[in-house]
Amino acid sequence: MYPNALTHLARSNPFSAPLFTLQKVEEPPQSLAAEHGPRKRTLAAAAVADSDVSCEFGSKKYYALCGFGGILSCGITHTAVVPLDLVKCRLQVDPDKYKSIFKGFSITIKEDGMRGLAKGWAPTFIGYSMQGLCKFGFYEVFKITYSDMIGEENTYLWRTSLYLAASASAEFFADIALAPMEACKVRIQTQPGYANNLRQCAPKMFAEEGLWAFYKGVVPLWMRQIPYTMMKFACFERTVELLYKHVVPKPRADCSKGEQLVVTFVAGYIAGVFCAIVSHPADSVVSVLNKESGSTAIGVLKKLGPKGVWKGLVARIIMIGTLTALQWFIYDSVKVYFRLPRPPPPEMPESLKKKLGITDIEHGLYPSEAHDPPGQWEPGATQEQGDGGGGRPGGHGLCF
Repeated sequence: MYPNALTHLARSNPFSAPLFTLQKVEEPPQSLAAEHGPRKRTLAAAAVADSDVSCEFGSKKYYALCGFGGILSCGITHTAVVPLDLVKCRLQVDPDKYKSIFKGFSITIKEDGMRGLAKGWAPTFIGYSMQGLCKFGFYEVFKITYSDMIGEENTYLWRTSLYLAASASAEFFADIALAPMEACKVRIQTQPGYANNLRQCAPKMFAEEGLWAFYKGVVPLWMRQIPYTMMKFACFERTVELLYKHVVPKPRADCSKGEQLVVTFVAGYIAGVFCAIVSHPADSVVSVLNKESGSTAIGVLKKLGPKGVWKGLVARIIMIGTLTALQWFIYDSVKVYFRLPRPPPPEMPESLKKKLGITDIEHGLYPSEAHDPPGQWEPGATQEQGDGGGGRPGGHGLCF
């Protein structure tokens, strides 16, 4: 038995480290290359047969089309929510004037007309298209690269850490691509009369502050976007996995492409809500920083205070939740359209099952009697719980 409820919850944490003992398996020495040919990618197999895909998983064409999917998913969705983003930014930088979302919309329409809601659409489209290219394209690159580095078994055991590391690495470069256009967008949206469009804004900012004007917000942008992206990808990947295990009544292989895209949308929205919460304080700092010339991130943070950094959170949850869901939907649709390999939810490698002495029993994994002495911890159920179904949630019982 676990000593108390707190320990049980800690062990059941889906982001925890592996807690089990590997069995020693005697294997005859042999050359891996001689038996199985050149080393292949270990992340996952494609969701469809090789004859149904247009390119190899992890090939240059695969990365290029994933980057194209990122351009469409981020560029289109962020541009579509420019009116809401404009009101959110104004609420952050001038809460005394724009007291709520609805007040912000009414004041903006009254002062600038309906066209005023579209201010900043050009830098938004260009900037977030570039960000999407790097974010989704590099995520696939880093995920496969890191997976090859740690091996098939560790890829499965530490998959959440893999998602976090790959997404953080990708976002680092994506924000460098986004920063100049983000600075222009915020300046246009939050300083009435400064500039009406990108053609006016960019030269004016460069004349006043030089190149630094476009990159002074890159560090706060990393503070906002890297946690956001880590949550976006890791939460999405794990939510998809859990939905197929506990909600969808049939295996992913038996679902139509339309049904799979519905799961993608739902998982994307859930991930988006968490993304908005963890990244909102830094988003408030970025908005004020790009509005005020000569300001610093620390100075803005002190000015806003603990409550000020959370202004506009409701608007951002609505915006980011919808936006993230649509991004994943568009991205996955691009993969379907171009017939790219789409790996299924991860499964425990056969080699790891052998080391753990595990055999498949319907939807759970249980140690084989020959390799697991009584009293040893078992994935999926404790010794006291046995086969009664009260084991760790998650089907396989190994959630990291």
